Amino acid sequence: MGVYVVMSKLTQEGRKTLKSRPERLKEVNKEITKMGAKVIQQYALLGKYDFINILEAPNNETVVKIMVALGSRGTLETVTMAAIPVDDLLKAIKEE
Repeated sequence: MGVYVVMSKLTQEGRKTLKSRPERLKEVNKEITKMGAKVIQQYALLGKYDFINILEAPNNETVVKIMVALGSRGTLETVTMAAIPVDDLLKAIKEE
């Protein structure tokens, strides 16, 4: 399973939804699971982004599918990055 970092920023519509239905946050996590990934960690942020999520997913395609589905709702904008464990990075460097 791959690890992905997703930073998200709520749109005005997303802020309205969160205010009126805060439970929606956990409902979206369940939707992500149904789409093939798992939310490992989730934090609210102060600053440029509103949330950071750490996901596990079988591949990039699954994450792309999820991000397009979530983004198409108009309630958030995301930046998604694949994360590589440092031990894997060091192993790859040594194999050069």
